[in-house]
Amino acid sequence: MALMHFNTASFDEAVSAGGAVVVDFWASWCGPCRMLGPVIEQLAADYEGKALVGKVNVDDEQALAMRFGVASIPTVIFFKDGQEVARKVGVMPMGEFTKVLDTLV
Repeated sequence: MALMHFNTASFDEAVSAGGAVVVDFWASWCGPCRMLGPVIEQLAADYEGKALVGKVNVDDEQALAMRFGVASIPTVIFFKDGQEVARKVGVMPMGEFTKVLDTLV
């Protein structure tokens, strides 16, 4: 399964299923979000079968963004077994994300 695009229902289902889940909170009008997009897509490819990687458009899913206190985008939240375990805000190199993911898978 490649990169997921979550709405509230699919997000809740994915996170509650357990395992490692990475979620990029973003918006189409956000320049830094667009810069981070290829990194998130690469993570989805590299960790296929090991972690679920997805995106939440904060314009479409405002309640979900509020639920997790997303005040700046891009915000990438890492979940393990349904619990938030790490958060990265802003554009960062791939290594910053793989360091966290490698501890979860």
